[in-house]
Amino acid sequence: MDEKPIPPMLRLTLLEEFLLLALDDQTGQLHPLARSTLDCAAAGAVLMDLTLRNRIDNDLRDMFVVDATPTGDDLLDPVLQLMSLAPVLTPHPIAYWLRQMADEGEALREKALRRLEKRGIISRQDKKILWVFGSRRYPLIEDKEVREVKLRILAVVLGEEIPSPHDVMLTGLAESCGLFRYILSAHEAEAASARIAQVARMDLIGQAVAKGVTEIEAAIAMASGYR
Repeated sequence: MDEKPIPPMLRLTLLEEFLLLALDDQTGQLHPLARSTLDCAAAGAVLMDLTLRNRIDNDLRDMFVVDATPTGDDLLDPVLQLMSLAPVLTPHPIAYWLRQMADEGEALREKALRRLEKRGIISRQDKKILWVFGSRRYPLIEDKEVREVKLRILAVVLGEEIPSPHDVMLTGLAESCGLFRYILSAHEAEAASARIAQVARMDLIGQAVAKGVTEIEAAIAMASGYR
């Protein structure tokens, strides 16, 4: 049975917006972020969205479900259901859920990209390189959504307006993955560095994603040193 089309007016999830930020407008490919970084970002984005929809909450130590009612979003509800099965008396820290969800990072990204394709925001083209390797390009066929996402985030980091909780999380996610070096010029990045750090500190999940990315990179570097 064919999947139902996604209504174009439905709000984009944080993961969908993150992927639009991470797309290179010129090549249609994702900026060269490590797969482990993208996995952490996908996990963090889903947890952020569930937080915004008042399904999960966190304190300085743990993250827990406060409302197991499905959101109606097929990208978020499987994660909410998994978290709902965790024993109430043994809550887990944010880092635990990030690790759990990061294992599904590629599947989450693929589902989000398919949704963007169904919305008519991106178009997928499979291009074979040699006979066994393939690379996927996601050129934009309607850049309105991307302009809105990028201009909104640029207004946050280059201006002084108070960002919405949604944009605080998206800014923190982009910062934790090192994405701003691709979407800001060197001059803009230098001018905005203090502001980006200030906004990123407003969200605990983004901080956990940043820590997770740093730990993974350190582990990879250490493993490489022993080869």
